[in-house]
Amino acid sequence: MPLSLDHIVIAVHDLEATIADYTALGFNVQRGGDHPGRSTHNALVVFADGSYFELIAWKTPAPEERWWQLLQRRGEGIVDFALLPASTAQTVAEAAGRGLALDGPLDGGRVRPDGEHLRWQTARPPSPDLPFLCGDLTPRALRVPEGEARVHPNGTTGVASLALAVRDLDATLARYRALLGAPEGEGATQVGGVVSLPGGRTRLALVTLGGSTLVLSSSRAGRGAEEGDALAQRLALRGDGPYALVLRADASEDRAAPDLALTHGASIEFDGFPAPSRQPARTSR
Repeated sequence: MPLSLDHIVIAVHDLEATIADYTALGFNVQRGGDHPGRSTHNALVVFADGSYFELIAWKTPAPEERWWQLLQRRGEGIVDFALLPASTAQTVAEAAGRGLALDGPLDGGRVRPDGEHLRWQTARPPSPDLPFLCGDLTPRALRVPEGEARVHPNGTTGVASLALAVRDLDATLARYRALLGAPEGEGATQVGGVVSLPGGRTRLALVTLGGSTLVLSSSRAGRGAEEGDALAQRLALRGDGPYALVLRADASEDRAAPDLALTHGASIEFDGFPAPSRQPARTSR
């Protein structure tokens, strides 16, 4: 089974305030619960395509945790994202065979507000330009609610794209190829080639994950922040990783991007175009 987008992690200071703000934006927010052995608790915004936002906050400081460090250093916003494997252990082994070492499988879990215990395994990448893996040991429907939980008053149905800034696009693409392997069957993953955009400052590549697309961007060599390059400035301040996303929404509505104060630092836009059919991924040039 090809890897697909599982969830996007948004780190926040105050979970209750974040739940209220995302609800006001028209999202159906579900309380997630607590993570045993950690000081974190979370809430979920689950979409019809099966992906979701994890809104995560800390009850007490956790200086040993990377996401907490990013929250303190950069402020609220997108800090990470995860892909869904059929088997975390198998995916780790396959990636190792292609030269990419992931840290895992690592056991994890959460206790829902109704007392249900969830279990999963994760694997951590060697660099922040890559996602982590999150594979379920208990049924995924326990971790990711279905049915009415995926219906949103604002018409959102899924994640169209997630943008990442990276320093070395060619090296990042090599790591993605090692992680994802060769595409196979419907909804397959595909790593596209590099394209230089007009203006000479940006190079980008697309990674297709079923119905969602990762947009990887880097600055061309020799053109840095001193030339007013916003991407280079972002990399200098925040490093490699995800920073913005586009949600797929009801095509009958045209809506502006919500205020960053309400999204708690997550740069979110809406795309009114309908979801693409799930055909084998192709790269157009």
